[in-house]
Amino acid sequence: MQLEKIISISGKPGLFKLVSQLKNGFIVEDITTKKKASISNSSQVSLLDNIAMFTFDKEVPLFEVFENIAKKYDYKPTINHKSSSEELRAFMAESLPNYDVERVYESDIKKLAQWYNLLQKAGYITPESFIKPEETPAAEVVEETKAEEKTEKAEKKPAAKKAPPKKAAEKTEEAKAEKPAAKKPAAKKTTKKED
Repeated sequence: MQLEKIISISGKPGLFKLVSQLKNGFIVEDITTKKKASISNSSQVSLLDNIAMFTFDKEVPLFEVFENIAKKYDYKPTINHKSSSEELRAFMAESLPNYDVERVYESDIKKLAQWYNLLQKAGYITPESFIKPEETPAAEVVEETKAEEKTEKAEKKPAAKKAPPKKAAEKTEEAKAEKPAAKKPAAKKTTKKED
């Protein structure tokens, strides 16, 4: 399911898809009516892709909660977001059994039901939208593992020439220091013969 471009705008009912960016805002499209509108940069926007729901041990991405609901309701619409508190809590318990009852408010459950129904109506909730990329067949995994092992063995082989050990390098430096500098040939002195 592609949620990264689906947003909720504070003060506007429904869900929207980001279409393009302007200098001082965005163009959005209502996912059900397909009507386009512009919003300013100052609008309070929530990306559905960044939303998660609390359980007692972790935060579950909204995508996973939608998947649970879709499977439970056979990819059809779910309860109305205006249902009673008891119905909403029962719906939430079915959708996310371990949800944190103190941190997930009734208003959150209403939004969840409303958003799910809007996405379902707009065609975002289908069996295909939740299909994960196919796993690699076992034979290919074995071949990849063998190739990786060969690469690792090749990387572990010592290089043909090793750098001289530190002590040998120090001795070489000492030997150079002890050798006298090469002497330049002395200039010939010319002496005059006396008669």
